[in-house]
Amino acid sequence: MNAITKLILIFSFILSENLFAGTIDPHIPDSKYIEFGKDFHYVYKICGTYENNSLFCASAVAIDPHWVITAAHVVKDAKICIVHQEEKAYLVHQIFVHENFNDGKFGLHDIALCYVDEDLGLSFYPPLYETEDEVGKICTISGYGYTGTFFTGAKLSDDIRRGGSNKIDSVDRELLICSPSKYDKTELEFMIANGDSGGGLFIGNKLAGINSLVMSSDGKPDSSWTDESGHTRVSKFVSWIDEIIQNNE
Repeated sequence: MNAITKLILIFSFILSENLFAGTIDPHIPDSKYIEFGKDFHYVYKICGTYENNSLFCASAVAIDPHWVITAAHVVKDAKICIVHQEEKAYLVHQIFVHENFNDGKFGLHDIALCYVDEDLGLSFYPPLYETEDEVGKICTISGYGYTGTFFTGAKLSDDIRRGGSNKIDSVDRELLICSPSKYDKTELEFMIANGDSGGGLFIGNKLAGINSLVMSSDGKPDSSWTDESGHTRVSKFVSWIDEIIQNNE
């Protein structure tokens, strides 16, 4: 058994204990979110170890045969990093965290690129959303994070990728803001939770946001009715993404 295989087994155990996927509308069957999540074959798990040997698992989006994009707070200080789906796993060889990312200013510049030598082999990679007209648009969201309903908050564990929809309410600095709606709901109303970080928010088939954080007015960011989610605005970072890829392929 090689080192990567051993790490995958360790991460799979952690995922079975700690990783879940997005909160959902309690009036809609969970099976619909699971089925929709299957469409996001370019959304991967990303797992690894930090310099202090602690383990992490979150989400990422493949945007090129050799490049995945994720949240900076996920991979900053990572020592070993692997992206994988089911039995397929790819070792990350280089990580590029945005130079202005700062843990003390969470939600700002929360973006990173990861390079893998082996071709990811997908038939489609989402293009980047480049226009700054996101507010009011219906979006889809996917990732590997906590699940539950908007009533219970994020509670359950099953390591299944889910997908759903929402509407972009506003922009706060570099973040696209979404929230669960009780009345003017989208078809599969969905909100990110812990573990969805680094997954994607999409407008049409384009990657418009990177799942970054959950904000709460009650001090409990559990992705319930009153919470809001923040997604790093990809349109603000297109030049940075292109430059990193062009200079490091």
